[in-house]
Amino acid sequence: MKRVLHVGKFYPPVPGGMERVVEALCRASDGLVESRVLAMHTSRETVEEMREGVSVTRIGTIGTAGSVSIAPAFPRALGRAEADLILLHEPNPWALLSYALAQPRPPVAIWYHSEVVRPALQYALFYAPIARPAYRRAVRFVVSSPALAEQAAALAPYRERVRVIPFGIDPLPWYGSGAGSDFVLFAGRHVAYKGVDVLLRALQGTAIRAVIAGDGPKRIEWEALARDLRLDGQVRFSGDVPDTELRALMQACSVLVLPSVTRAEAFGYVQLEAMASGKPVVSTDVPSGVSWVNQHETTGLVVPAGDTVALRAALERLVRDPGLRSRLGEAGRRRVEQQFTIARLRERLADFYRELDLLGQSSSC
Repeated sequence: MKRVLHVGKFYPPVPGGMERVVEALCRASDGLVESRVLAMHTSRETVEEMREGVSVTRIGTIGTAGSVSIAPAFPRALGRAEADLILLHEPNPWALLSYALAQPRPPVAIWYHSEVVRPALQYALFYAPIARPAYRRAVRFVVSSPALAEQAAALAPYRERVRVIPFGIDPLPWYGSGAGSDFVLFAGRHVAYKGVDVLLRALQGTAIRAVIAGDGPKRIEWEALARDLRLDGQVRFSGDVPDTELRALMQACSVLVLPSVTRAEAFGYVQLEAMASGKPVVSTDVPSGVSWVNQHETTGLVVPAGDTVALRAALERLVRDPGLRSRLGEAGRRRVEQQFTIARLRERLADFYRELDLLGQSSSC
């Protein structure tokens, strides 16, 4: 069986969208290829472990530079990688730098999760040079939606090598009654592009309650904004929650809101979890795959990014109309079952592996 090494930032139980995707890819590839993971650790210690049948190496980190974790041993570990394919998950500047330094021998493919949103000069001077060695050698680029394939400027020179493989989840653990309570839910990292500040301003002057799950560098600022807007009794910041609690919140809420403000939100993996739970989604029209996942007036509502008035109107409309919530939620669940399951992901991955001669033509999905 051929070996695929996933090179990510971190890996569960560390929370995060990329982390959850890499875990889903390993799960969906079981029996097709042997999946291994090389990622960073949240401490200085380097550890090797088996997690649900996947060999995971977590390289110790010594700190951060901006938002980039620094793992000095990462280049050496990547250079010694024994694999038939390295699948590098990007954006991931430390992994790209490590690749440029180590120049590992196995072929590389890049799973392009989202665009790097930086000023053009900063990108050209600092990010592009460390990305160039991996990009030039990449045999394929994978994106999660047709929209991202069309819009990602960094992939323009490599269009013929781009493949679309949407994410998938196991919907069963997310099933619930669908009825929901009277609060809206945000779940995600507390970083600027998530737009929680827009959500808080949209809630001002309404009776809508909200739970804001997750953590990150913006949490203190957003909690202060909630106090300034006098939303203390209306909004609860829950911090990071385990999967079981996130599922409970998802099944209890009335609406999931994803108020992202830039194309750094490339897909919105949490949308799949909400849709599987039978909940409508309110998302924004950022130029990425977000609106391809959540279809306006079919599985939820899509509003202009950064538009507080439009976001408030969409939330009030759904909170006041249980029939609409039910119709949109049921359509979202059907969309997940038809397009975004682990089984569908497995089929698409099998085609991808066959294209790269990692899987026999007769191998079963």
